[in-house]
Amino acid sequence: MTEQAQVPGAPRPAQDTEAAPGEVLAQERRLRKDLGFWGLTAIGFSNIVGSGWLFAALYAAQIAGPAALLSWVAAGILCALVALVMVELGATRPEGGGTVRWPLYASGRLVGTVIGWSVLLSVGGTAAEIAAIMQYAAHYVPGLYSGDSITGAGLAVAAALSVVLTVLNWFAVRLFARMNNLVSVLKVAIPVVTVVALFLSGTHGGRLTDHGGFAPYGYAACLTALASGGIVYSVNGFQAPLDFSGEARNPRRTVPAAVLAGIGLAVVVYLALQLAFLYTVPDSVLGHGWHGVDFDSPFGQLALILNLHWLATLLYADAVLSPGGSAYVGVAIDARHTYALAKNRLLPRWFMRIDPRHGMPHRALVLNLAVIVVFMLPFGGWQDIVSVMGDMYLLIYAASAVAAAAFRAHDRDRGLPRTAGQVPGMRWIAPLSYVVASEFVYWSGWHDLRLALPLVLVGVPLYLGLRYGDRRTAARGGEADGPDAAPVRSPLEEVRRGAWLVVHLAVLTLLSWLGTFGGSGHLPAPWDSVTVGVVALGVFAWAVRSGAGHLRTSPPPVGVGAEA
Repeated sequence: MTEQAQVPGAPRPAQDTEAAPGEVLAQERRLRKDLGFWGLTAIGFSNIVGSGWLFAALYAAQIAGPAALLSWVAAGILCALVALVMVELGATRPEGGGTVRWPLYASGRLVGTVIGWSVLLSVGGTAAEIAAIMQYAAHYVPGLYSGDSITGAGLAVAAALSVVLTVLNWFAVRLFARMNNLVSVLKVAIPVVTVVALFLSGTHGGRLTDHGGFAPYGYAACLTALASGGIVYSVNGFQAPLDFSGEARNPRRTVPAAVLAGIGLAVVVYLALQLAFLYTVPDSVLGHGWHGVDFDSPFGQLALILNLHWLATLLYADAVLSPGGSAYVGVAIDARHTYALAKNRLLPRWFMRIDPRHGMPHRALVLNLAVIVVFMLPFGGWQDIVSVMGDMYLLIYAASAVAAAAFRAHDRDRGLPRTAGQVPGMRWIAPLSYVVASEFVYWSGWHDLRLALPLVLVGVPLYLGLRYGDRRTAARGGEADGPDAAPVRSPLEEVRRGAWLVVHLAVLTLLSWLGTFGGSGHLPAPWDSVTVGVVALGVFAWAVRSGAGHLRTSPPPVGVGAEA
């Protein structure tokens, strides 16, 4: 890995200069730059198209009817906005596991710890894909899945599959990219074959207007379908190329193009699948409207009803392949996140070691393997895991929007010129992205948020425990904070800088309980969503102001930025 330069315009603190040849940069140099545009695009697309395409068309239609098409378009547009924020960060500050590191640089250790904790929990997304494989594999081996959870035998098979996926990621980035390219081709081909076969089998006219009209349950149902219909989860994952920006060739050019290409390709595929589902479901199934359509495995059962037995066989096989491909990419991404968490000292630095032979963080892979298996124990089912994971991802995206705006504000304060890789219009894209992510979190509903947000807030006592340990280490004359992290501050100062995130999470929890998305309804629609937007905008301004102040005293360190 070529040596990386300082962020353009950021001063080089004295303590960073002395530590530059140290442990962190030595490990960073071992990451190999083997990924180009097509490899990054394949990673992004493969991470998006997983188990969601097999379920979301049914659930979205149940909730919103044909108007679910609008939900897919909205999700694509809004995810592109959020992606633009992360594209700027990935292009101007390419770094392995950047989604973990950027909030630390921009907002300090409290925010970095809470977001890092969320990232550690988001390993459960890979567990969800493996759980989906068990559910579909039960079509051939019934003992793997029973009711809504994995059986003991299924857990053993899931653990073995997790080991296989870890081994496949063990050896090299180049091997990972080549295998992922092959998996991505198959994951494109099978949904396309499904769409073509369903349409050729015959369609039913008037499907966008019959059975209650285009929006039989109102246009507000489109918002509910975003989260409850699995649309957000299905489109999620577009950030994958950014997590590999530190291993990309010419990241300023390839990373933005790969992220947007992955989103566009995935949304086109999902829209085609939704249309195929809407137009080919038999009239006999629609006796009670779209609410009454109920399949355990939507496209597989639909193919059987239409006497497309060859397609059903292919779909049940792909029900293992698609989630398996996403889990395969997820294992690699989780390893980069764990590597970055070790850099942040949320985990011991022992976990960030890069194997010199293969250029991979092997210890991080092993830790994530354990977390994936443990995560399946309390949840045990795809839907249970997914309902919590979506909120984790959105909070990480919101923190990235604050980071992008804080870096921009810091540069403006110092009178620095615009640098290569910055996205035009970021002044309005960043706050809009933050509001969008907050609304998505809120729309996921009280049933999910009452579990997800308190779980995220566990990061606050975790931060206090880590800071106590750091201060004890510093008092003994040891190195409390690494040379690449924020300097040691008093807990009061850190809390002041990062309080915006804690306040926002607490207010979101309260509004969710008061609102109409599964809450008590004391705050009626649409004023509940309006209130969330206003609160999010106010918190965003607070967060950027705090972040810019933080950056004035502790700018990003050496090794964060574009290649020299």
